[in-house]
Amino acid sequence: MKTFRNSSRLTRRLAVVAVTASLLTTAACGSDSKDTASSGDSAVTIGIVELNLDNPFFGTLEKATESAATAKGWKVMKAEAKVAGDSATQVAAIENMIAQGVKAIVLDPANPTALNNVVKKARDKGIFVVTVNATLTPADGADATFATDNVAAGTLIGKWAKAKAPADPHIAMLDYDLSDGPASGRHDGFLAGYGITLDDPAIAGSGLTEGSIDTGQSAMENLLSANPDINVVYTINEPVARGAATALKNKGITDALIVSVDGACSGVQYVKDKVIGATAMQFPDKMGSMAVDSIAAFLKDGTKPATVLNDSGSTLITDSPVDGLASQTSDWGLEHCWGTKS
Repeated sequence: MKTFRNSSRLTRRLAVVAVTASLLTTAACGSDSKDTASSGDSAVTIGIVELNLDNPFFGTLEKATESAATAKGWKVMKAEAKVAGDSATQVAAIENMIAQGVKAIVLDPANPTALNNVVKKARDKGIFVVTVNATLTPADGADATFATDNVAAGTLIGKWAKAKAPADPHIAMLDYDLSDGPASGRHDGFLAGYGITLDDPAIAGSGLTEGSIDTGQSAMENLLSANPDINVVYTINEPVARGAATALKNKGITDALIVSVDGACSGVQYVKDKVIGATAMQFPDKMGSMAVDSIAAFLKDGTKPATVLNDSGSTLITDSPVDGLASQTSDWGLEHCWGTKS
């Protein structure tokens, strides 16, 4: 967020800023081999435009994309948003990449609509543009998207929570701005998996966070002040889950079910330590490799993905499995997670 965009992705609008030379770097070829899918062009350069790399999800996604590209003998131009929601820097970066003659761009959009015009400009010049982690609005504004199906990920934790919840559930929803695609997908998926709607009396309350530990804790504290019986907590990502767990513990509540989405190594460790009951792991490295493979196919003969939306998958991680619901243990999760391992 997604990660979000984990998880997760913030959608504040900023004034337009110029991209300085330090924001765009050209990486040397990571391989001496020539890519046979480059239509005979041995100097293929692609652009990678990411979100703020303070979030390890976005850093993992950028590194995976760059690694897959340089393995094909391509050069890479990179740019990252300065802060969450910074689409202005991304727009300026894409303008620069167009001017530099890149063959393709992999974009993790900071805003679903703010990049539409510049992406159209790139595509009109024959540049193949794919988004990762999130879509543009409309989704077919790009040639393809490679991302977690966040509704499916939310559904996994919703089903798990339903199976494990007490007979009299009091559910807290700790969200992020629901105009953000991954955030709304996870939110809607959890409700669908649990089998309720937002106006169900089982929903004790909801609060908005900024996807961080601190905002997760403060939102949970506010909800507990009005609803001290909360015993099930949906969280937009694992940092929010960590903050919520602290707020619950401070109130002497140690048996509430907490579920989340992301699959960062720190979040999987929370599952192992029984801070979170379950999380849905996503795979940013797979998003990057899928994006690069699609570029290679396009450069070879103009082939584009058969579908605009392409799911990079999600896996339920829990040490308390539910019959009929596929899952993996936290030990498996720690072998496949992204981000820094403790």
